[in-house]
Amino acid sequence: MSALEQASERQGAAIETEAAPFFAVNDIHAYYGESYIVQGVSFDIQHGEILALLGRNGAGKTSTLRALARLDNPSLQKGEIWLDGLPVHRMRAFEASRAGIQLVPEDRRIIQGLTVEENLTLAQVAPGGGWDLDRIYGHFPRLAERRKQEGTTLSGGEQQMLAIARALARDIKLLLLDEPYEGLAPVIVQEIEGILKEIKQLGITTVIVEQNAVAALKLADRAVILDTGEVAYSGSAQEVLENAELRHEYLAI
Repeated sequence: MSALEQASERQGAAIETEAAPFFAVNDIHAYYGESYIVQGVSFDIQHGEILALLGRNGAGKTSTLRALARLDNPSLQKGEIWLDGLPVHRMRAFEASRAGIQLVPEDRRIIQGLTVEENLTLAQVAPGGGWDLDRIYGHFPRLAERRKQEGTTLSGGEQQMLAIARALARDIKLLLLDEPYEGLAPVIVQEIEGILKEIKQLGITTVIVEQNAVAALKLADRAVILDTGEVAYSGSAQEVLENAELRHEYLAI
């Protein structure tokens, strides 16, 4: 039996004992234009877990993430997405956001012309609905120092902090992160990792798409590896870290 088969067998035994998932993705299929990108992806996450969604370039990671957030591209053609009992697959993007799904895209989408504090205030949909400014600044002291600075003039790492903080300013249940370490120096990556560990301790469920697979796996509880739009592996993050065959075949590391 190969290392990959052994890993899948161990994971199958573990699934039988798990509680009902907080977030469940069941056989989703999505197209980007005429291209069939997401080809029957399924996985689930327990409340408060971090899941690393990995794969080579073009494997369908970002398309899957955008489908989970119910964005128009890619368009979901089949399958179900459940968040704490809510049928996300029946929602539009703004409804999914209101239900607690917040996506931090790779380009961060900081609003030009607005200060750090204005970006955060704009994200707050209702008093008490998400984190207030005092709580945000308590977890992001660097943003507190730059609250009056225009958001787009921050460094790359600070903009990533602002994008994550802005997601937390909404009523959040599930945080989706697309390449949060992209273009950041190692010391800044460590700082972002520290923030994500704090978020995990607060019980916020997270899905992270990241090319720096080792960093993502060290942070995550579980991992899903995509290969040409399909799930090649679903199991523990530690299993992937320890399985050289799996890393080499699907992640080239």
